[in-house]
Amino acid sequence: MDFEGFVKEIKENKWNVFGTEVYQDGELKYSYGDTTGLHEIYSATKTVLSVAAGIIYDEGLIDLDRPITDYLPEDKCRSLPLEQYECFGMISIRRLLTMSVKGFPFRPEDNESWLDFALACKIEYPEKSEFDYSNIPPFLIGVALTDIIGSDLGEFIEKRIFKPMGITSFEYGRSPEGYFYGSSNMLLSVHDLSKFGLLLYNKGIYNGNRILSEEYVSLATSTQQMNREGGYGFYIWRYRGGFSINGKWKQKCYVLPQKRLIVTYLSHIEDDSHDLLESMEKNILGIGQKEKEAFKRIAKMEELFDKVRTGTGTADDKARLEAYYTSKDWRYDFELDEAGLLPAGLKRGVLSEDGIFNLLENVN
Repeated sequence: MDFEGFVKEIKENKWNVFGTEVYQDGELKYSYGDTTGLHEIYSATKTVLSVAAGIIYDEGLIDLDRPITDYLPEDKCRSLPLEQYECFGMISIRRLLTMSVKGFPFRPEDNESWLDFALACKIEYPEKSEFDYSNIPPFLIGVALTDIIGSDLGEFIEKRIFKPMGITSFEYGRSPEGYFYGSSNMLLSVHDLSKFGLLLYNKGIYNGNRILSEEYVSLATSTQQMNREGGYGFYIWRYRGGFSINGKWKQKCYVLPQKRLIVTYLSHIEDDSHDLLESMEKNILGIGQKEKEAFKRIAKMEELFDKVRTGTGTADDKARLEAYYTSKDWRYDFELDEAGLLPAGLKRGVLSEDGIFNLLENVN
């Protein structure tokens, strides 16, 4: 690990990074910049909401597979047109937690009642699960949690999450009607965002105190809904062999249990570049050109694997696959997978020792 190299590239490129931390084996090892001041974390707020949902789930107060209409304010549901009520009756809590309802606008657009706006949205195929990122599902989850606990969700988060985690400085936003806005508008420090990475890394325990069940952490951090980035849990993204907490303009907390690493940084970089991520991967995770070439090789071999498996491959395809399987390249690629360094969206069936051996045996 070359933390100084990472910091050097941040300075040389004048990337607007406020601060960064790296944890090894659950202990803070490296830090740079402002790690205690408040900064906007944008959509990383959604992960805080997920933790709140997990606490309420653990207490048996919410069923992930029941419709959202079972948990929203009764008067709002009663006043819905029948078509809208039936539509939202097909949308479960789990679907909202995994962004798998297609058709919501990106954010609420009503200045008076975001709840009315959300419930008026026309969802063409409410029964179909498809990843579609929006700030409205987390808002609806926040409203549902408020109704379940019968009190303010922001105060619940302060008491049940922030206080036991030693988070004393924070800000968060609300909707026009006063609901906790669980999609964005929260300010935390780099150090306090790292605490959420630690909580999840330790399977629901923070500083010796259990805040979430191991069951919920497993659900929240595993792939519940596929997407082009490689998978999505409960407001948590899959990343290589682990997962990440993400906010726009490059707010990140990467959790890599297999590497025993947590890397957090808050920044404000308004572009679509991957320069900061690539610097972190090179300097902190040790992913360089050799690893990137391996990723391309795996993708190519996966194509051949699928062709041979489906009977559309040629004899040459099979020969190339067999040569790969018996090569040092396959062993290297396999070890990358074991270390959790492959991109989350990269298919890796070709790296299953039993899978490729059985395939080659069956097509002989």
